[in-house]
Amino acid sequence: MRLKMCSIHVQDPAAAHAFYTQTLGFETLMAMPEYNLFIVKDPGAGAGSVGLLLEPSDNPIGADYMNALHDAGMPAIVFGVPDVQAEYERLLAAGVAFKGEPSEDPSGISAVFDDGCGNFVQLHQD
Repeated sequence: MRLKMCSIHVQDPAAAHAFYTQTLGFETLMAMPEYNLFIVKDPGAGAGSVGLLLEPSDNPIGADYMNALHDAGMPAIVFGVPDVQAEYERLLAAGVAFKGEPSEDPSGISAVFDDGCGNFVQLHQD
């Protein structure tokens, strides 16, 4: 058994797709704008890589979950990076809004940013 796909609820899947590909650097796994369907994957990942579905938040349950996480300041998803500080600086230069500078705790180094699509996202380096 392996992880095939996970999802994150977003306010606007097309806008999220643009942000996740153009700013964060993910690659498009599938894009069907006519169905409001966008799936991204890790850059350079080969066949069989895990997809991240940019799920429309038009379902009240999904919207409530997304909004509750955001209102609480909690990340909806965690992305691993080899160097949080370098990624923080790259994304900050691209205009991404961070909640604060990278910090370290027993689990590693992390930084949290707003994806502009209804979610906080955590970068993590262990």
